[in-house]
Amino acid sequence: MLVQWDKVFPKSEKVDVQKVEFKNRFGITLVGDLYTPKGINTNENIPAIAISGPFGAVKEQSSGLYAQTLAERGFITLAFDPSYTGESSGTPRHVASPDINTEDFSAAVDFLSNYKNVNPDKIGILGICGFGGFAINAASIDTRIKATTAVTMYDMTRVSAKGYNDSIDEKARYEMKQSLNKQRTEDFKSGNYKGADGLPEQLKGDEPQFVKDYWEYYKTKRGFHPRSINSNGKWNMTSSLSLINQPILQYANEIRTPVLIIHGEKAHSKYFGEDAFKKLKGDNKELLIIKGANHVDLYDGGDKNAIPFDKIESFYKSNLK
Repeated sequence: MLVQWDKVFPKSEKVDVQKVEFKNRFGITLVGDLYTPKGINTNENIPAIAISGPFGAVKEQSSGLYAQTLAERGFITLAFDPSYTGESSGTPRHVASPDINTEDFSAAVDFLSNYKNVNPDKIGILGICGFGGFAINAASIDTRIKATTAVTMYDMTRVSAKGYNDSIDEKARYEMKQSLNKQRTEDFKSGNYKGADGLPEQLKGDEPQFVKDYWEYYKTKRGFHPRSINSNGKWNMTSSLSLINQPILQYANEIRTPVLIIHGEKAHSKYFGEDAFKKLKGDNKELLIIKGANHVDLYDGGDKNAIPFDKIESFYKSNLK
């Protein structure tokens, strides 16, 4: 059991939560919070959901809220910190990788498949923001995943290589790669890894609206957490190199299991979800657009209670049975 509550959301009295650890196939120790409904029978095997994201967040933020809420609704849930972030291991810190972060979901499935109260044939995953893209990528390779939800998703490889709305052309991308590789040389020389630009400590007022939305979540009491990169740190700048060069979602069209993509109507990132949905095949795929919601509203509901938990619950109950 957790000794002290360290989340940005209130604790539910309907669930039990404990800290767990497991390794991915790269040998990195991942740390998660395992939420279980109170009063479950020790011999009962019930459906489980592994949850991570947003990109740059930790399990004490949005993913934990989703995990706790879905545990209240009868699932065993695992909110985990990805490799190199939060309480999970891996050095240097604050590194992102399309391969490793996709693997992190499969490692969570490894753990849940062997947990005493979980039915290994009834495991789903849920990814938020950048981990929505990694979740769909994981579902395209890991056939043990029986249902996938991607919430307010980014394709981090696409935005890293092409910028927002695909605004970066080949020439600009080459110049970006030149700059990043120059930084690799400097990092090796200094023994330190330079951080990428993060959220400002204070807003000037002329930032794009989506930056203001991020700031209102990560930099205020609404969502600030000291271990969160977006709240209190910066990504390793040269992480962008692998994100640029290794696009995800290449085999999303081969996913045979159900996929639910949820996006806000006013989200700057909505096109990522819409385009990912176009790649999917079969009548067990669904795109749900939340009226009036922006990208960050789906982190914690915002002031609109925008997270469609009833829909998410029914999706998993229908497909993890």
